[in-house]
Amino acid sequence: MLKNYITIAWRNLKKNKGYSAINIGGLALGMTVTLLIGLWVFDELSYNDYFKNKDRIAQVFQSLTFNGNTTTGPSIPRPLEKALRDGYGDSFKHLVMSSWRMNLYLKYGETNISRPGIYMQREAPELLNLNIIKGEKDGLREINSIMLSKSLAHALFGEEDPLGKTLKIGNQDVMMVSAVYEDIPSNNTFSEVEYIAPWDYFLSAREWARNAEDDWDENSFQMFVQLADNANMEDVSSKIASVKKDLNADTAEFDPHIFLFPMKDWYLHGNFENGKQVGGRIKYVWSFGIIGAFVLLLACINFMNLSTARSEKRSKEVGIRKSIGSQRGQLINQFLSESFLVVVFAFSIAILIVLFSLDGFNDLAKKEIAFPWSNPFFWLISVIFILFTSLVAGSYPALYLSSFRPVEVLKGTFKAGKYAGLSRKILVVLQFTVSVAFIIGTFIVMQQIHYAKNRPVGYDKEGLIQVATFTDDFVGKYDLMRTEFINSGAVIEMSASSSPTTRIWSNRDGFTWEGKPDGFQEDFAWTDVSFEYAKSLNMKIVEGRDFSRDFASDSLGVLINETAKRYLGMENPVGKLLKHDDVEYPNPPLKIIGVVEDMVTQSPYEPIKQHLYVFDRFQNLGYYNLRLNPGQSASRNIAIVERVFKEHFPDIPFEYDFIDTEYGEKFAAEERIGTLSGIFTALAILISCLGLFGLTSFVAEQRTKEIGVRKVLGASMFNVWNMLSKDFLKLVAISCFIAIPISYYVMNGWLQNYAYRIGIKWWIFVLAVVGALAITILTVSFQAIKAGRATAIKSLRTE
Repeated sequence: MLKNYITIAWRNLKKNKGYSAINIGGLALGMTVTLLIGLWVFDELSYNDYFKNKDRIAQVFQSLTFNGNTTTGPSIPRPLEKALRDGYGDSFKHLVMSSWRMNLYLKYGETNISRPGIYMQREAPELLNLNIIKGEKDGLREINSIMLSKSLAHALFGEEDPLGKTLKIGNQDVMMVSAVYEDIPSNNTFSEVEYIAPWDYFLSAREWARNAEDDWDENSFQMFVQLADNANMEDVSSKIASVKKDLNADTAEFDPHIFLFPMKDWYLHGNFENGKQVGGRIKYVWSFGIIGAFVLLLACINFMNLSTARSEKRSKEVGIRKSIGSQRGQLINQFLSESFLVVVFAFSIAILIVLFSLDGFNDLAKKEIAFPWSNPFFWLISVIFILFTSLVAGSYPALYLSSFRPVEVLKGTFKAGKYAGLSRKILVVLQFTVSVAFIIGTFIVMQQIHYAKNRPVGYDKEGLIQVATFTDDFVGKYDLMRTEFINSGAVIEMSASSSPTTRIWSNRDGFTWEGKPDGFQEDFAWTDVSFEYAKSLNMKIVEGRDFSRDFASDSLGVLINETAKRYLGMENPVGKLLKHDDVEYPNPPLKIIGVVEDMVTQSPYEPIKQHLYVFDRFQNLGYYNLRLNPGQSASRNIAIVERVFKEHFPDIPFEYDFIDTEYGEKFAAEERIGTLSGIFTALAILISCLGLFGLTSFVAEQRTKEIGVRKVLGASMFNVWNMLSKDFLKLVAISCFIAIPISYYVMNGWLQNYAYRIGIKWWIFVLAVVGALAITILTVSFQAIKAGRATAIKSLRTE
């Protein structure tokens, strides 16, 4: 019986090649989108699955409250380690202190490269369950040991056995390779950790970190934990919540709250707002999942519409089959078999399209997704997917076609009826409602990105590069290098700073000033800078002046941004003092010498933070900021800068970043989402147009005789076009009016995630409506004009 169903289905597909192509093509496109989105969603949901103890691993977070606003993050003080080990040690299987990820120079022989890595305590390899390829898991036992990823070991040592070999780290200290571990896959938090060095070495090389052992205010470290087997994440978080406040009364005013943030939430649920977890990238997972479902639905609607539209063509078949004894259930199975065959063909084509497009998709999405040929779960899901799609696409046509009465059909009195046409109209409206909503959503996403990109950044990022200066080789050489670079003709100005231009690496409190409200809890972004900082960045001085070598007192000077001026409540801040409130270890007060225009250093979608640019008295500078000569090409400038750099630092790799590129990275996630949304929207429109094209073809074929009569009676080409087009245009117009309020509601909610956002303009909706109508006209016009140009006599003869 099944073979018979498939045979008949195959004959029907061959008999109606055009409609079969539209059905299969539309479903193939829809399934391609769904497969790509499905692979992307699976990759997102499986983030950090590489770590076997994912459900038991957490990072210690803390929330601090400043003037009623709570900030949450992973920065913690060193004394917290001792407090947790001594008071709650039985709750943890592993507790690991860690530095932040940092790029360091690693040198072996003539090879000198910069790679990202981290300093962690001895238990880190066990906590992360690293796959050790060579050496031992306890590879951080010795203070001068280092563990390398497989790729880094190969980059440094080639085919040599790296175990026991020594290398220079930071261009100064000698470390011995104790282990090589398998590269951590890209969809993991620690994927960019290419080396792990001992925490004890980190402390021994940094006096400030050693001095922070008992300093509860120095929130400059990270801590990772793995729970004990009998411990519960929520219970342990509750127990440790007030540990900082209990052990250090001075921090009580900021209401510090310590808690465990589970690894399973790091990637998809990492956003906090006023101390509460409020989601994160999971919103993109949901959004793309919904897009995939709707695109597949559009393709299924095409199948339903074309199948029911051609009902009169199949009516005699149904009548004859019923008259010779076929049951309705058998007919339903027949039509579902046709649906299944179409879906199988479509799925096969979709697999091929996915294979050809996966590399490009990975480039767009910044992923490393491989097609899961050997994953039985994928193929199980694929079978379910095929069956589900077959059922969704074929159930309505099967039920509708199998309901025909054989007496009416065979007498020739059968007509499809108004409700069949109504259902098709509803499905067309649904199709274009989804498509128009996608168009509006994509427009708004692109507008938001464009709006943030064109936000005034407070400095000139074009022609500005930064060079990291993390080793002691650079200490005391700033003035020399500035002179050398400027004299080379490739650089017109240079400065140095403790953090990158596009980041905030440090925050400070503990200040008093004239007019400070009682109980006010200050929180400033802090950057140490050299002379010429504002000049090299082309920052605009709105009050006062820049740091100057002509004023010795500028060593205790500070520039503030406009937000800080408002934050301090000072109408005329120049000349005012910011005093440290630490009575035991007082620092000299800072004198405000100028106010600069607000500079975007954090997310371009968020408000600008109050910022202090403090003159660096201790050469605590991590970056050179070089303004390239605009009078010659960037490539020539870079070549000259590299030559000068190598003359003074021959053993250090010359690495640099263009600031405009670094700033552009802030938009990377939204731009990827916008680009992918645009592609999926275009495919959704194409699928809808395929269905509309098929329906128009059928209507034109069905009304061939009518068109011929009208032409004989004098109807023009426009009359024929109008007759065939107006009903479809009405349906699309209705779709637009439904899509507009829905898309406004959804996208307005999405925009609320951004403090710096656009208002939704009326012209976006007008453009979407005009675009949808234009696409409809183009799609329908092909068949309408073809029908209008047909010879009337031929139409009447062949009907």
